[in-house]
Amino acid sequence: MKMTKEDRRNKRHLRVRKKVSGTSEIPRVVVFRSNKALYASLVNDEESPCRVLFTVSNLSAEFKKDTTKAIKGYNIQGAEDIGKLFANKCVEQGITQVVFDRGGYKYGGRVRAFAEAARKGGLKF
Repeated sequence: MKMTKEDRRNKRHLRVRKKVSGTSEIPRVVVFRSNKALYASLVNDEESPCRVLFTVSNLSAEFKKDTTKAIKGYNIQGAEDIGKLFANKCVEQGITQVVFDRGGYKYGGRVRAFAEAARKGGLKF
């Protein structure tokens, strides 16, 4: 049976997850991308089950409040804004160092824009 794009992405994600794990001091940043949204979550993998500290997306009220109507969340400009918002929330909670989990996606486009904006916002990957 032929693997779908989603199956191949999940396979890459599991391969990355074997090596990447978040702790309470250095949590993991997980990125999920869809056609209409970009989600970024901060996860502590030490707790059982894994604890999601917070999530930011272009569908959240904070993003809609801070950006103009011209910026969509599913393009590169929106990914940069989500990265800035994510970094601000991390710094507010006292988190400056994280582990980046790209979710099996290639490091380019929206994923790269998010990561670079988060780095400019004060996070260290």
